[in-house]
Amino acid sequence: MATEKICISGLEEGARIESRILEERVQKAVADGARKLEIDAMGQHGIGGRLWISKEEPIEIDVIGTSGQRLGSKGFPGTLINVHGSVSDDVGWLNAGAEIIVHGNASNGACNAMAQGKVVINGDIGARGMTMTKTNPRFDPPELWILGGVGDYFAEFMAGGTAVVCGYEAQNPENVLAFRPCVGMVGGRIFVRGPHGEFSTADAILEPITDADWEWLTSNLKENLAKIGREDVYDLLTVRKEWQLIRAKSPFEKTGRKRRSMSEFRSEVWDGELGQGGLIGDLTDLDRSPIPLIAHGDLRRFVPVWENRKYQAPCQSACPTGMPVQKRWQLVRDGLVDEAVDLALAYTPFPATVCGYLCPNLCMTGCTRGVKDMLSVDITKLGRDGVKSPVPELPPLSGKKVAVIGGGPAGISVAWQIRRKGHEAVVYDMADKLGGKITSAIPSSRIPKEVLDAELDRVSKVIPHVHMQKKLTADDFAELRQNNDAVVLAIGAQKPRMIPIPGHERILPALDFLKGAMKGKAEVGEKVVIIGAGNVGCDVATECARLGAKDILLIDIQKPAAFGKEREEAEHVGAKFRYPCFTQEVTEEGVVLKSGELLPADTVIMSIGDTPDIDFLPDTIALDRGHIVVNEDYQTTEPGVYAIGDAVRPGLLTHAIGHGRETAETIDEVFTGKRPHAEPKEVIDYKRMTLEYFDPRLTEFKNVQECAQECSSCGSCRDCGLCETVCPQAAISRKSGEGKDFEMVCDSEKCIGCGFCANVCPCGIWNLVENSPLG
Repeated sequence: MATEKICISGLEEGARIESRILEERVQKAVADGARKLEIDAMGQHGIGGRLWISKEEPIEIDVIGTSGQRLGSKGFPGTLINVHGSVSDDVGWLNAGAEIIVHGNASNGACNAMAQGKVVINGDIGARGMTMTKTNPRFDPPELWILGGVGDYFAEFMAGGTAVVCGYEAQNPENVLAFRPCVGMVGGRIFVRGPHGEFSTADAILEPITDADWEWLTSNLKENLAKIGREDVYDLLTVRKEWQLIRAKSPFEKTGRKRRSMSEFRSEVWDGELGQGGLIGDLTDLDRSPIPLIAHGDLRRFVPVWENRKYQAPCQSACPTGMPVQKRWQLVRDGLVDEAVDLALAYTPFPATVCGYLCPNLCMTGCTRGVKDMLSVDITKLGRDGVKSPVPELPPLSGKKVAVIGGGPAGISVAWQIRRKGHEAVVYDMADKLGGKITSAIPSSRIPKEVLDAELDRVSKVIPHVHMQKKLTADDFAELRQNNDAVVLAIGAQKPRMIPIPGHERILPALDFLKGAMKGKAEVGEKVVIIGAGNVGCDVATECARLGAKDILLIDIQKPAAFGKEREEAEHVGAKFRYPCFTQEVTEEGVVLKSGELLPADTVIMSIGDTPDIDFLPDTIALDRGHIVVNEDYQTTEPGVYAIGDAVRPGLLTHAIGHGRETAETIDEVFTGKRPHAEPKEVIDYKRMTLEYFDPRLTEFKNVQECAQECSSCGSCRDCGLCETVCPQAAISRKSGEGKDFEMVCDSEKCIGCGFCANVCPCGIWNLVENSPLG
């Protein structure tokens, strides 16, 4: 840490620098270790504010020259600012703890909205000083010390703190508080010495200065006079009879009403207007005598209800596969890490490939911790361990057969789930290897080859694969439909969308480019323009950079839809984004926009999505703009035929996998004679969880155990026992069930409905509901 004084000038080469530049230089100096600074100001604003580190490491600032507005604004405890001269408007604005010593006068707005800290003025201040101040009882109240007098509208809407107006050689010695002080004052106090006119008696009142008040005033006055070098006037300013104390009136003082006791309210209001002899007095024989302060049983106003696993956790709801993320972390907390890893196989055949590497991790986006700006629990650590999961134990075959057309993520997912339910599923695909776009188009930089190969090997041991040698025809589809109990269309979207503009033959489709790049056959020039700035476009950009492109530009007609890892990686390799851009044509020189601007390009790639190849489908299957129409159970308009993944609507890999799991559930229910139904989607309210037990300072997780401990297990009881411990009546107890099952039980005869259990529960399990009315 630097101990010498660092000097920063508001001039550079004879010209005044901007306030922003000066602020950046001050912040940098402090970040580099400076704790004593001298600033030669030239009217710059906001000097000395927002130095957050001063709370731990005090900072001293001397300001010479001419300071601008808002000196010390948002100042922090530990910051000391000495101004060797006068200051402009709003000194100490929103001050949160800094001490500001001004060896001169201050203009308008001094200490406006100040919440903490102290400002000492060796002179007078302008209008509207000490307005809208506030006090938090957890911290010391703000203070303003003025050697002279104040300007008009002083202490307007003052809500806290202390102002001291010494009236020494004031600018208006006949009225040191000037015109209309204390209007709207609701809190705080003002010590004033010297004559003053009428203040707002509707909002403030004079009261005697007690011995304690005088002791506080004189001891602090001596200290603050020393700070401005005016100890010589201390004796002159400490004549008690010359001082007065003005404080804000209380609400009852303003209205002239006295506070009514509960017994008075009952006799004067309740019984008179509603109870005995009142509106319902002759309609009920209920006992209306006062209930003891602490009520039990049926007399409780609120009743705690244990709602374990009633609602979905936000992470599980956000995951398109429906993965019970909080259950996996519970298994880790129980020491069952392998079981937590293997649980994912019940929801996805790709726990490592997708959850660990390719998924944008929507579960982490939905994590309750984000409500408090805390780091979301990192599922990728658990996901990547999934590569070691063994092939799950499979039930015997039921005799039912399902044909799955398409060997991408959706097709593999539905076939995987159907086989796990005891039915036969065969995947039909043109590729010699299952995986779809995961194996053919996603850059190897996104997923290690050994991880993908290991998971595909596990899939191959569960799912038979028929490698078709030709494109599927209508007759082929009819035959598959006849020979199977159900058919699932997981054909994906393989036909690139192209804009019919002049020069479109010069454009390379994104999917073709990515497939070529995976095979080592793609080439690009130094300048690349990518039309379409989604996540696939970002994959294209990273591959272009790997292949040697130097200048990569992604354009779109709207704000780019790219997000997450894909966008981060594209920006990391230097790709730039630009919108809105409307393409007119593509020439040898590059992309011509409708504005006439030419975007130079050696290679132009279009990434605006793909459409399914549906030429083989019969007319009985309804379509909508090139995609297959399905109901909520993914059933098409053809009985026994289902459709999932990008063939239904474009989405993420996890959407395709989730479609597969849900469709397998439907097919199994049909095979077993049940009525298909969608899973309930009600999600627990974020407000029910209590996150104060978790560490908000974490910037990364070291291991899965730390992740598990930081998971609040939303909607599922962690069995922490906090509710049992905190209950003041010992009304809650743990009741064991079969195996590891348990229940937290509330004894209504002990419970007083205080709600402590609901307020302390990190998981949001306890719900405090209003009791049923008596009678």
